[in-house]
Amino acid sequence: MSSDGSLTKKLVGKEKVADDEAVEAWRGVAGEDTSEVTDRGSIFLKQRSRRLLGDLLRPKIKTLIMLVLVIVASNVANLSIPWLVQQGIDFGIPPLRDGSADVLIRTLVLMLVAVAVQSITRIVFIRGSGKMGQDVLLELRRRVFKHFQKLDVKFHDKYTSGRVISRMTNDLDAIQELLANGFDGLITAFLTLVGVSILLLTLDWRMGLVCLLSMPVLFLLMRWFSKSSTHTYRRVRENAALVIVQFVETMTGVRAVQSYRREGRNQQIFHDLSDRYGAANVQSMRLFAIFMPGVKLIGNITIGVVLLYGGYRVIDGDMTIGVLAAFLLYLRQFFEPMQEISQFYNSFQSASSALEKLSGVLEEEPTVAEPTKPIKPAVVSGELRFDAVDFSYVDDRLVLPGLDLTVPAGQTVALVGTTGAGKTTIAKLMSRFYDPTAGTVRLDGVDLRDMSDEELRKAVVMVTQENFMFDGSIADNIAFGRPDASRAEIEAAAAAVGVDVFVRSLPDGYDTDVGKRGGRLSAGQRQLVAFARAFLADPSVLILDEATSSLDIPSERLVQQALQTILSSRTAVIIAHRLSTVEIADRVLVLEHGKILEDGSPAELMNDKGGRYAALHDAWIASLA
Repeated sequence: MSSDGSLTKKLVGKEKVADDEAVEAWRGVAGEDTSEVTDRGSIFLKQRSRRLLGDLLRPKIKTLIMLVLVIVASNVANLSIPWLVQQGIDFGIPPLRDGSADVLIRTLVLMLVAVAVQSITRIVFIRGSGKMGQDVLLELRRRVFKHFQKLDVKFHDKYTSGRVISRMTNDLDAIQELLANGFDGLITAFLTLVGVSILLLTLDWRMGLVCLLSMPVLFLLMRWFSKSSTHTYRRVRENAALVIVQFVETMTGVRAVQSYRREGRNQQIFHDLSDRYGAANVQSMRLFAIFMPGVKLIGNITIGVVLLYGGYRVIDGDMTIGVLAAFLLYLRQFFEPMQEISQFYNSFQSASSALEKLSGVLEEEPTVAEPTKPIKPAVVSGELRFDAVDFSYVDDRLVLPGLDLTVPAGQTVALVGTTGAGKTTIAKLMSRFYDPTAGTVRLDGVDLRDMSDEELRKAVVMVTQENFMFDGSIADNIAFGRPDASRAEIEAAAAAVGVDVFVRSLPDGYDTDVGKRGGRLSAGQRQLVAFARAFLADPSVLILDEATSSLDIPSERLVQQALQTILSSRTAVIIAHRLSTVEIADRVLVLEHGKILEDGSPAELMNDKGGRYAALHDAWIASLA
């Protein structure tokens, strides 16, 4: 970035703005909240995170108790070593007195036992905590994936794929690091600090008080680090997510990026986001650069004071050398956990921010909710009915104002009209990707809001012009419509809609890999596979949303032939700008601003020379000339 703040184009529009403003615009597109979190909001997020973590750890409570006991045993063994050193020096080293050799041998044996206990408990803890951590992560990963699938289309329209990937990778990695390293470090540090403090006061209360004089300074240092690092680590997590989102969105739309020569601009945005991510990490390292040396400085000063004061007392005969040696060893153990705590706090802040985001996703409720007491239609014949349906994507901006519509079972209805007339909105309501703002949409007399998702998805299937092809073979993609279908049923469905026409020319037939998003197939071939998928699912209602709009004439003819088969004996709703597709419909609805202006068969509407449909047909014919 130049020193004068080079001007660049905004992400949307032609207005010139500074680079940092463009990055902030990208933050808005990515959907990351970069504003300060209020105290009340922060508390809520922490409570929400604690609920999630508690829910995940509750089934592992017995394992947790066992691990805590293992850590306690390990710490007791560790804390006993300086005391044993004191016993060995004071009672087992010359000048020899009666029983001193026995004391020395007994002390050495106990030290070996303490070391063995430490080693064994460490092995047990690593194995136990490792398994528990992976079990918790597995459950969390499954829960997040399941919930992302359950959330409705409205949520996914606003939540970018980059953010989804960030939740499933970046945030889960942060929690994994906490579970792998933080649990042991925190409990060990707490037990060590409490245990050492008690033992210091027990060995010599005056010397113990001298040692504990460093506690207020240490507390102030830790409090400063805690407050300063909270905001810093939130920035680290937010900027890490933004980098991932920018990368994923750019690579997902790489064709558009290259077509519009956006490589340089995207590189600049990514460069700026990476700079901010790096700056946040540098700031966190600066905090560590003050905190960790500060802890060591306080520790070294305390040890120096103890050595000086204890040395005078030893010379005066007021303290034994063994006690002074034990004090010095305990002080080393006392200050070592401070580094563990700082490392834990690093992991904790990252994991806490990740938990905030994951818990926010998991507590997101679908606006299209599963009914508590689902109703199953007595007979699923395919009758659709709109009763006084209002709908708006944005408040106070109606797309459908009071729509009344009945589609009898088995009828093929075409929806036509200009862009924004409400055609796709009607299809989304029929599929219950959205619920109406007012009124009801019914299938065979049952409100769609009262039907279970399973029953509704069996009954209603939508085919769009951008049907997604999953990585795998042609047969796999067709079977997506009914996973339990046999190979014979898959091939029969494919033959019924004409897929076998081009499959025969492929070297691996139905086992041919379609490539990323079906890239090895043409647009027409992908559409035929989508039709075969829908035919195999055998729904009562089939919705075709611009299913032929992106096809060339030869491909469209193949699809037209497939439509004759796939639409037979079921209710069908066709949305199309190409009126060649509309001509096979039993009934045509001409829409404008969510209202039905004309309703009749294609032939009847064509005869109305002053009508909207006739005008659309004439315009379409003229475009073919």
